Amino acid sequence: MQESDNLLRIFKETRKAVNSGDVAQIKNLSNQTTNTAALTNDPDNIAVAVIVYALSKILERSNNKNLPGWNKFYKNYISAIDNIIIALQKNDEAGFKQNLQLIRNAIEKISGRLKEYIQDVFRKASINKASRLYEHGISMEKTASLLGVSLFELAGYAGERGHIGGAETNVDINQRIKLAMEMFG
Repeated sequence: MQESDNLLRIFKETRKAVNSGDVAQIKNLSNQTTNTAALTNDPDNIAVAVIVYALSKILERSNNKNLPGWNKFYKNYISAIDNIIIALQKNDEAGFKQNLQLIRNAIEKISGRLKEYIQDVFRKASINKASRLYEHGISMEKTASLLGVSLFELAGYAGERGHIGGAETNVDINQRIKLAMEMFG
Protein backbone atom coordinates (compact mmCIF):
# COMPACT_ATOMS: atom_id res chain seq x y z
CA MET A 1 0.00 0.00 0.00
CA GLN A 2 1.46 3.32 -1.10
CA GLU A 3 0.40 6.84 -0.14
CA SER A 4 -1.45 5.72 3.01
CA ASP A 5 -1.75 9.33 4.25
CA ASN A 6 -3.45 10.26 1.00
CA LEU A 7 -5.77 7.23 1.22
CA LEU A 8 -6.68 8.21 4.78
CA ARG A 9 -7.53 11.73 3.60
CA ILE A 10 -9.57 10.35 0.69
CA PHE A 11 -11.63 8.11 2.96
CA LYS A 12 -12.16 10.77 5.62
CA GLU A 13 -13.33 13.25 3.00
CA THR A 14 -15.46 10.57 1.34
CA ARG A 15 -17.15 9.81 4.64
CA LYS A 16 -17.80 13.53 5.19
CA ALA A 17 -19.22 13.86 1.66
CA VAL A 18 -21.47 10.84 2.22
CA ASN A 19 -22.83 12.45 5.39
CA SER A 20 -23.56 15.69 3.56
CA GLY A 21 -24.89 13.96 0.41
CA ASP A 22 -22.23 15.57 -1.81
CA VAL A 23 -21.99 13.02 -4.64
CA ALA A 24 -19.93 15.40 -6.81
CA GLN A 25 -17.27 15.60 -4.10
CA ILE A 26 -17.16 11.80 -3.86
CA LYS A 27 -16.50 11.61 -7.63
CA ASN A 28 -13.82 14.27 -7.28
CA LEU A 29 -12.13 12.27 -4.52
CA SER A 30 -12.17 9.20 -6.76
CA ASN A 31 -10.49 11.20 -9.51
CA GLN A 32 -7.79 12.35 -7.08
CA THR A 33 -7.14 8.73 -6.18
CA THR A 34 -6.97 7.83 -9.86
CA ASN A 35 -4.24 10.45 -10.32
CA THR A 36 -2.24 8.90 -7.48
CA ALA A 37 -2.84 5.41 -8.86
CA ALA A 38 -1.53 6.52 -12.25
CA LEU A 39 1.67 7.77 -10.65
CA THR A 40 2.24 4.78 -8.38
CA ASN A 41 0.58 1.85 -10.22
CA ASP A 42 -0.44 0.76 -6.73
CA PRO A 43 -3.28 -1.80 -6.80
CA ASP A 44 -4.64 -0.52 -3.48
CA ASN A 45 -4.98 3.02 -4.82
CA ILE A 46 -6.65 1.62 -7.92
CA ALA A 47 -9.11 -0.39 -5.81
CA VAL A 48 -9.89 2.72 -3.75
CA ALA A 49 -10.53 4.76 -6.90
CA VAL A 50 -13.03 2.14 -8.09
CA ILE A 51 -14.73 1.75 -4.70
CA VAL A 52 -15.12 5.50 -4.15
CA TYR A 53 -16.33 6.10 -7.71
CA ALA A 54 -18.81 3.22 -7.46
CA LEU A 55 -20.11 4.69 -4.21
CA SER A 56 -20.76 8.00 -5.95
CA LYS A 57 -22.67 6.27 -8.74
CA ILE A 58 -24.68 4.18 -6.28
CA LEU A 59 -25.64 7.22 -4.20
CA GLU A 60 -26.45 9.21 -7.33
CA ARG A 61 -29.55 7.09 -7.93
CA SER A 62 -31.79 7.84 -4.98
CA ASN A 63 -34.35 5.22 -6.05
CA ASN A 64 -31.86 2.53 -4.91
CA LYS A 65 -32.87 3.34 -1.35
CA ASN A 66 -36.30 1.82 -2.02
CA LEU A 67 -34.98 -1.56 -3.20
CA PRO A 68 -34.93 -4.58 -0.89
CA GLY A 69 -31.54 -5.04 0.75
CA TRP A 70 -30.50 -1.39 0.42
CA ASN A 71 -30.32 -0.59 4.13
CA LYS A 72 -28.11 -3.56 4.97
CA PHE A 73 -25.86 -3.01 1.94
CA TYR A 74 -25.46 0.71 2.70
CA LYS A 75 -24.76 0.02 6.38
CA ASN A 76 -22.07 -2.56 5.46
CA TYR A 77 -20.48 -0.21 2.90
CA ILE A 78 -20.29 2.73 5.31
CA SER A 79 -19.14 0.51 8.18
CA ALA A 80 -16.31 -0.80 6.00
CA ILE A 81 -15.28 2.78 5.15
CA ASP A 82 -15.24 3.66 8.86
CA ASN A 83 -13.11 0.57 9.53
CA ILE A 84 -10.77 1.48 6.66
CA ILE A 85 -10.22 4.89 8.25
CA ILE A 86 -9.39 3.24 11.58
CA ALA A 87 -7.06 0.72 9.90
CA LEU A 88 -5.23 3.48 8.01
CA GLN A 89 -4.84 5.52 11.20
CA LYS A 90 -3.23 2.48 12.84
CA ASN A 91 -1.11 1.63 9.77
CA ASP A 92 -2.93 -1.72 9.72
CA GLU A 93 -2.49 -2.77 6.09
CA ALA A 94 -4.18 -6.14 6.65
CA GLY A 95 -7.24 -4.44 8.19
CA PHE A 96 -7.31 -1.95 5.32
CA LYS A 97 -7.28 -4.70 2.69
CA GLN A 98 -9.79 -6.80 4.61
CA ASN A 99 -12.28 -3.93 4.69
CA LEU A 100 -11.76 -3.18 0.99
CA GLN A 101 -12.75 -6.80 0.39
CA LEU A 102 -15.74 -6.47 2.73
CA ILE A 103 -17.13 -3.78 0.45
CA ARG A 104 -16.90 -6.16 -2.51
CA ASN A 105 -18.38 -8.98 -0.42
CA ALA A 106 -21.34 -6.80 0.62
CA ILE A 107 -22.60 -7.11 -2.95
CA GLU A 108 -22.86 -10.88 -2.61
CA LYS A 109 -25.16 -10.52 0.40
CA ILE A 110 -27.88 -8.73 -1.55
CA SER A 111 -30.15 -10.04 -4.27
CA GLY A 112 -32.49 -9.03 -7.04
CA ARG A 113 -32.34 -5.78 -8.98
CA LEU A 114 -30.16 -4.05 -6.39
CA LYS A 115 -27.45 -6.71 -6.70
CA GLU A 116 -27.54 -6.59 -10.50
CA TYR A 117 -27.38 -2.80 -10.49
CA ILE A 118 -24.49 -2.62 -8.02
CA GLN A 119 -22.50 -5.32 -9.83
CA ASP A 120 -22.99 -3.34 -13.04
CA VAL A 121 -21.88 -0.13 -11.32
CA PHE A 122 -18.68 -1.78 -10.07
CA ARG A 123 -17.95 -3.20 -13.53
CA LYS A 124 -18.49 0.16 -15.19
CA ALA A 125 -16.50 1.91 -12.46
CA SER A 126 -13.58 -0.41 -13.18
CA ILE A 127 -13.77 0.34 -16.89
CA ASN A 128 -14.07 4.08 -16.22
CA LYS A 129 -11.03 4.10 -13.94
CA ALA A 130 -9.09 1.95 -16.41
CA SER A 131 -9.83 4.54 -19.06
CA ARG A 132 -8.64 7.32 -16.75
CA LEU A 133 -5.39 5.46 -16.05
CA TYR A 134 -4.92 4.96 -19.78
CA GLU A 135 -5.38 8.72 -20.25
CA HIS A 136 -2.51 9.21 -17.80
CA GLY A 137 -0.21 7.29 -20.11
CA ILE A 138 -0.30 3.75 -18.69
CA SER A 139 -0.51 1.25 -21.53
CA MET A 140 -3.90 -0.14 -22.39
CA GLU A 141 -2.77 -3.71 -21.70
CA LYS A 142 -1.35 -2.87 -18.27
CA THR A 143 -4.38 -0.77 -17.35
CA ALA A 144 -6.79 -3.51 -18.35
CA SER A 145 -4.78 -6.03 -16.35
CA LEU A 146 -4.60 -3.81 -13.24
CA LEU A 147 -8.37 -3.37 -13.19
CA GLY A 148 -9.44 -6.79 -14.39
CA VAL A 149 -11.21 -5.55 -17.50
CA SER A 150 -10.78 -6.80 -21.02
CA LEU A 151 -8.88 -4.85 -23.64
CA PHE A 152 -12.06 -4.91 -25.70
CA GLU A 153 -14.09 -3.24 -22.90
CA LEU A 154 -11.41 -0.65 -22.26
CA ALA A 155 -10.88 0.13 -25.94
CA GLY A 156 -14.61 0.46 -26.47
CA TYR A 157 -15.00 2.83 -23.55
CA ALA A 158 -11.91 4.87 -24.43
CA GLY A 159 -13.00 5.02 -28.07
CA GLU A 160 -16.50 6.21 -27.14
CA ARG A 161 -15.02 8.96 -25.04
CA GLY A 162 -12.32 9.88 -27.55
CA HIS A 163 -9.57 9.05 -25.02
CA ILE A 164 -7.19 7.64 -27.53
CA GLY A 165 -3.56 8.39 -26.75
CA GLY A 166 -4.44 10.24 -23.58
CA ALA A 167 -6.30 13.16 -25.10
CA GLU A 168 -9.94 13.78 -25.84
CA THR A 169 -10.22 14.16 -29.58
CA ASN A 170 -12.18 12.98 -32.53
CA VAL A 171 -10.52 9.70 -33.38
CA ASP A 172 -9.00 9.76 -36.84
CA ILE A 173 -8.14 6.66 -38.81
CA ASN A 174 -4.45 6.66 -37.79
CA GLN A 175 -5.37 6.70 -34.11
CA ARG A 176 -7.85 3.90 -34.64
CA ILE A 177 -5.18 1.80 -36.35
CA LYS A 178 -2.75 2.51 -33.51
CA LEU A 179 -5.40 1.48 -30.97
CA ALA A 180 -6.15 -1.72 -32.87
CA MET A 181 -2.44 -2.54 -33.11
CA GLU A 182 -2.03 -1.99 -29.37
CA MET A 183 -5.05 -4.16 -28.60
CA PHE A 184 -4.16 -7.06 -30.83
CA GLY A 185 -0.39 -6.88 -30.64
